[in-house]
Amino acid sequence: MRLTNCINLISRHIKTCSSSQKNIKMVKYLTQDEAINIDLELFNECKFSVDQLMELAGLSCATAIAKCYSQEKLQNKIILICCGPGNNGGDGLVCARHLKLFDYHVKVYYPKRTDKPLYKNLTNQCELMDINILPELPSNEEISSNYGLIVDALFGFSFKPPVRPEFVPVVDLMKTTPVPVASIDIPSGWDVEKGEPEEGGIKPELLISLTAPKLCAKRFSGKYHYLGGRFVPPSLEQKYSLSLPKYPGTESCVLLSKI
Repeated sequence: MRLTNCINLISRHIKTCSSSQKNIKMVKYLTQDEAINIDLELFNECKFSVDQLMELAGLSCATAIAKCYSQEKLQNKIILICCGPGNNGGDGLVCARHLKLFDYHVKVYYPKRTDKPLYKNLTNQCELMDINILPELPSNEEISSNYGLIVDALFGFSFKPPVRPEFVPVVDLMKTTPVPVASIDIPSGWDVEKGEPEEGGIKPELLISLTAPKLCAKRFSGKYHYLGGRFVPPSLEQKYSLSLPKYPGTESCVLLSKI
């Protein structure tokens, strides 16, 4: 019986690895300009609203995180979600709300808020879900003791180095912490096409690419690489030759690679 169970486990692992290797070989990696143009077409030609795409992206991020980090694996520790002022930060706020709905213990660090109604609404929704929005960044010692995962939702594909001074402390913390980091779309501080900066950068354990991976993802060497954002119309996929992998069933994310 034990031998049969072992064989079944090995068989499932081989199938998963084979499928993820196939996915990562076929999918297209986007330049910064391509990512920007696809985003504009989603809004202008496809008539998606920002909050529509943000909701779908944030849900796919929360789902990928839950697949990689069960509550048992985190030992009931807190997930800290670090949000920036733009759309990547909005994805992080949506992700926080869905992780809370998945029964995770979540806190948000949001150092530079925006006055736009969308972001105020997302913040309000988090507060109504009893998600604590921290006024200050926890110390490295507090992070190591009380937190099981950091979600990096600071900068997206429009980022251009260097990191602005007000975000240096949180980026430095994510560079040095022993706690695993999950980056949404782009590891913050990385060049969107060239990858990690020469002086060293965040080394996420999980990367969740959105829409399609960006060129910097080729230099990702963490444990898990997922693709989320299941909203690309076939016409847009064909126009940009994205070669997106098939999402399983009703899933909102798909595994690209796993170490």
